[in-house]
Amino acid sequence: MRIRAVIVFLCIAGIAEAAGMKVRAEPDPSVNFTAIRTWAWDTDAGDVMMARTPTDDPAALKQRIDPLIRKYVEAEMRKKGLTPATAAPDVQLHYYVLISIGDSSQTMGQFLPTVPYWGLPAFNPATSALEVVTKGSLVLDALLPAVSGDRKVVWRGIAESNLEFADTEKTRTARVQSAAAGLVKYFGLRKKK
Repeated sequence: MRIRAVIVFLCIAGIAEAAGMKVRAEPDPSVNFTAIRTWAWDTDAGDVMMARTPTDDPAALKQRIDPLIRKYVEAEMRKKGLTPATAAPDVQLHYYVLISIGDSSQTMGQFLPTVPYWGLPAFNPATSALEVVTKGSLVLDALLPAVSGDRKVVWRGIAESNLEFADTEKTRTARVQSAAAGLVKYFGLRKKK
């Protein structure tokens, strides 16, 4: 009985953590997604881009994260009823992992009108709150196979989340799994922020 309670608690904690992830998706309205039954990974399935420090190593991150992304996206595609192609796929998938720095700041007086009604003179703004975070995005593209050399993205999904340096490997893995599930859930559908 206690084991069930622990499992339920962990599932709820995972859902609560996933709530911090933003997912959006954009399909090509001219494509009939109900006709898509098979898929395959692109020849070079993914790219990792990092814009935090000059010493970032995208190759090392790709080596660590590529198997996770493939595993969880494949599992979610199967749940959605799409099968891996044995011959020519209906769509090919390509992912991008983007890691960057974001910030949010507030300055003293930022919410005051330019000329306050009580007649105080303008004062120099000073930063009163500053938050710098590492942001991570998983972008998943569905492309039509190349017919005449040019490829067309027919669906793009983006999952975004703030990352913490102190995150454990288990937390990072759960975040990738949550991103894959959130993206594939909206495969072929539109989801705005």
